[in-house]
Amino acid sequence: MVQIDEIRLELNKLKPKLISLGETLKITELEQKLKDLEIITSKSDFWSDTENSQKVLSEIKTINSKLKDYNYIKNSFEELEILLEICLESQDENSTDIIDLENNLKKFKIDLDNQTLSTLLTGEYDSQNAILTLHAGAGGTESQDWAEMLCRMYMRWAEKHKYKVKILDYLDGEEAGLKSASILIEGLNAYGFLKGENGVHRLVRISPFDASGRRHTSFASLEVIPEINDEIKIEISPDDIKMDVFRASGAGGQHVNKTSSAVRLTHIPTGIVVACQNERSQFQNRDTAMKILKSKLIEIKEREHLDKIDDIKGVQKEIAWGSQIRSYTFMPYTLVKDHRTGFEIGNVQAVMDGEIDGFINSYLTNSVNN
Repeated sequence: MVQIDEIRLELNKLKPKLISLGETLKITELEQKLKDLEIITSKSDFWSDTENSQKVLSEIKTINSKLKDYNYIKNSFEELEILLEICLESQDENSTDIIDLENNLKKFKIDLDNQTLSTLLTGEYDSQNAILTLHAGAGGTESQDWAEMLCRMYMRWAEKHKYKVKILDYLDGEEAGLKSASILIEGLNAYGFLKGENGVHRLVRISPFDASGRRHTSFASLEVIPEINDEIKIEISPDDIKMDVFRASGAGGQHVNKTSSAVRLTHIPTGIVVACQNERSQFQNRDTAMKILKSKLIEIKEREHLDKIDDIKGVQKEIAWGSQIRSYTFMPYTLVKDHRTGFEIGNVQAVMDGEIDGFINSYLTNSVNN
């Protein structure tokens, strides 16, 4: 019964962590807040103020999501306790119940760690969707292939976490890969989890495009910004915007290349350029591109502690190439190392398949401690 006794001890250690998580999330307060908001929605004049009603519904959605996640993990723990009792009564260490208990315990620990980590996301925009923009560095095909590999890595990460992924803009590489791409990752805390991925990513490998089999070093930059919702008002003068239209290309869907529906917006005062080609009409692409532009300007304004958007000047240096944050080595050994936290993983393939939670967790934990 040593195996079962060890599991029982581990469950006893995990219970205080679960209780602490509930206290940190303020579950009781959230439940009361939800009741108060639902009372507001039942009033006859609730829809008379559309802007406020949308704000209330958005808050209800966020609270429901938090409560759903916490109740799920709380129920998982209670099921583990019941399964433990069944195993103790059976006295059979070879039963399938013990195997189920061990597997469920492993999953519970991962879920508990993830929810505990989410309590570190206290930034104003941490709960928002994330817009990721990738740019291949100098080096032609090598860097363009690397940028595409990174894009796939983040899309796989999003899928594992049940986030929705939408390609906003995609510019194919000359021979392989991509020159640039923008993707939207939709889901609670997407920006909070991914904000630490912002920066330059370095790859060292034997090039598949080099007939001599030489080792190459490639770079790609990633910019991560929160998607700003419509509740945040920001005014941009039409005179400050230059709009270009072009024929869409790349991974944009069946409608690409049929009309000049893709839109590129340039914010003249700062030189910021955004593009969108995913939507079916020029007007939809323009609206999406404008939303991305506003998100970028808001993020820069907050980062630079400015009073208003008009104070942003010459930001190209700030939003382009930052310092190298992580190295991915495929040869002569396999290692992915984050230079800010020192966290590293030897299983490169797992990382490229979206297993980057260790890096995300390490960054967020270090950010809080520092």
